[in-house]
Amino acid sequence: MKRLAGKVALVTGGGQGVGRGIALALAAEGARVAVSGRTLSKVEDACREIESRGGEALAIECDVKSDASLKQCVAAVVARFGGINILVNNAQEVPNGKLHQVTDDAFTAGWESGPQATFRLMKLCYPYLKGDGNIINLASAAGRRWDSTGYGCYGATKEAIRQLTRAAACEWAEDGIRTNVILPLAESEGLKGWAAARPAEAAAYFATIPMRRVGECEGDIGRFVATLCSDDCRYVNGQSIALDGGQAFLG
Repeated sequence: MKRLAGKVALVTGGGQGVGRGIALALAAEGARVAVSGRTLSKVEDACREIESRGGEALAIECDVKSDASLKQCVAAVVARFGGINILVNNAQEVPNGKLHQVTDDAFTAGWESGPQATFRLMKLCYPYLKGDGNIINLASAAGRRWDSTGYGCYGATKEAIRQLTRAAACEWAEDGIRTNVILPLAESEGLKGWAAARPAEAAAYFATIPMRRVGECEGDIGRFVATLCSDDCRYVNGQSIALDGGQAFLG
């Protein structure tokens, strides 16, 4: 039997990149997956791929910056699948740039789509996660750089997510909910765009990866998340786990 058979997962920002890879991997392990995102065509495409592999999926158009949209999303998942066992908070806008370059609107969007959306969705899904639930939140090594030049605002939002994760891990473990953070480095659209915009910086950064490659969205990130949500990791809670070939040092 597949390790996540009978489970229901909600993945935000699942239409592309890391979110899509996670959605595909969860479905491959038997979970029924709700894939949400701002662009309905992208999440529908991800769902078609899941279904072509024999899985079951639901496409949901959702703006994670909107509390009403998040509530509608959760309600749609519960109406279709009867509950939620796995929540993956992946969607987020990225407010990159030096402090004088990042506008208030950009920072607000990063906050609302990141820590605030994570906070809201964790609480909205909590009643359904109780007893046998997993929350996987996404952070970034951008929040752990020794030189934060150009990454302060983005890193701040991601570090806030790590703190919310730790609080949920401590407060909700007795309710049967495990909460962990991953810090992925994968061949997503976002990473490709960053590398194209900053080729010299990207080349220098990639050279620091001990395994000398960038991870695969499904094969390296998604499969790990599927394992983390399974009983194989039933005692793992409150951890920040870098999936980056050994690049980040989280000591």
